[in-house]
Amino acid sequence: MSTLSIENISMRFDLPNGSHVQALQDVSLELNTGELMSVLGPSGCGKTTLLNILAGFLAPTEGQITLNGHKVTGPDAERGMVFQQGALFEWMSVRDNVSFGPRMAGKREKEWRGTVDHLLDVVGLQGFKDKAVYELSGGMQQRVALARCLANDPDVILMDEPLGALDALTREKMQGLVLKLWKETGKTIILITHSVEEALLLGERLLVMAPRPGRIHKEYRLPFADDGVGKDLREVKKNPEFGQKREEILSMIWDMEEEIMGRTEEADA
Repeated sequence: MSTLSIENISMRFDLPNGSHVQALQDVSLELNTGELMSVLGPSGCGKTTLLNILAGFLAPTEGQITLNGHKVTGPDAERGMVFQQGALFEWMSVRDNVSFGPRMAGKREKEWRGTVDHLLDVVGLQGFKDKAVYELSGGMQQRVALARCLANDPDVILMDEPLGALDALTREKMQGLVLKLWKETGKTIILITHSVEEALLLGERLLVMAPRPGRIHKEYRLPFADDGVGKDLREVKKNPEFGQKREEILSMIWDMEEEIMGRTEEADA
């Protein structure tokens, strides 16, 4: 049975001058429990708008989202969000950040301590649990953000370019951690990225979106996420199929960008 259903979602933003922007048009999709989907596309294709609708931050103009059989009408603990910047409480300790959700839900320390300590072990931060967040590197802060999200035990984890601000080496390590957490927790994950390589590595399903209006252009089902669990991701990239898909998708997105630029030049003429 499908866990997450996106049914004919459209999103229109009305502007003060009377015009409007059609950010999304007729997007429909179903994800089963435990699936990992990456979403890719040129700027303006509605990736982040779709994620914000899934999170409950925005209400769509048309259509609906259902999760576990009920309609999504706003933010809820069953959907966790990991942002590009961790959105952490920098003055708090790592442990206090990770335990924030359970504490706000009224749980006593004996109820959450074991889970929080386990998550800190999983993300490699047990030795930093008493450090303030501002003392940590960017990569370590994103590990805290992942652990904090998991501490709420959401059914679906939404990631908005969570690794985009990291250096190349840290990013690769974090990609491996995302795959590890996906397999260990069985969570449904949707990840937005601008990196074709990252989308290939972190998506057993990969969605390419097209802009103006934002819509699903093509979907791929790929083996690379499963192949990369617990392995050197650089070895996965050596797979000839990986290189072929990378070039295919890059060309696809490049063609979209060229079309957008052509429309802009016509409008300016």
